[in-house]
Amino acid sequence: MTGPQPLSLNGRLFTGLPDEEIPLDEVRDRLLARRCPQATRDAVWAHLVLRSRTEGATWTVAAVGVALPALTSVAAILSNRFAGDPADVHAEVLRGFLAALSTIDLRPPRIMLRLRWAAYRSGYDALAEALASPTPVAPGFRSTPPHAPWGHPDLVLARAVADGVLTEPEAALIGATRLEEVSVAEWAARHQAGEWAVYKARKRAELRLAAYLREGAVEIDPTDPLVDQVATAVALASRAHEMPQSSPSVFTADGDAKRKVRGRVSKTDADSGVQGCGTNPRSARTSEVTQCA
Repeated sequence: MTGPQPLSLNGRLFTGLPDEEIPLDEVRDRLLARRCPQATRDAVWAHLVLRSRTEGATWTVAAVGVALPALTSVAAILSNRFAGDPADVHAEVLRGFLAALSTIDLRPPRIMLRLRWAAYRSGYDALAEALASPTPVAPGFRSTPPHAPWGHPDLVLARAVADGVLTEPEAALIGATRLEEVSVAEWAARHQAGEWAVYKARKRAELRLAAYLREGAVEIDPTDPLVDQVATAVALASRAHEMPQSSPSVFTADGDAKRKVRGRVSKTDADSGVQGCGTNPRSARTSEVTQCA
């Protein structure tokens, strides 16, 4: 992007961009703007992906440069609580993105979102492998088995997507509005969706995620200190017994009664959120889980 002739796109080819040659750093800024239509983002990304596939080299680097804000965010999220060297995780994020450039289907919308998730999954795999490695110990101390990577909230979302509990857009919505500093209004505007519809979609997804985490948490080794971290994540729902209306019948805590439970959706509900009380999920079998603060 330096010099008298920086790499650029012909804006005349894309609806919503000026009719002139636009340097790629300016193209990136325009795509990140909330007012940029999704159709324009997809058209530009389809163009970048095709040029990377046909010309390689410079245009592959160009695609990485335009995606750099998203890739940096993914790398930072995955390595935020990782005590080891994050270089391998960062490299896998980039590798996953580059692999997706050559395979991603350009016909469905939200090309960049799908590229981002490909990079995320690749980095997640590297992080999970690193966390599963034996922990080095000083001579004279016995070794201990590695902890499952449940304590990292982004790994929880990625695992839920892999297990079919959440869709990628739902996980992205929860991650952005709960774990990052993105408001629901901003998310809705960015994705051309109604704000109230986004609140309802997030609530339904969080209720499914809460049930998924409760089911998985009780299977973890009860001596594992990360159980308490799972319990905090289980507080995604405003009440532990609430489930979406479309859910199948669920069992009560004592396991001998079945009933339908309707999940109440309210964008102003003070009890709704990712963060909340750290109730131990093991007690959910015998008593009602305390509501989040």
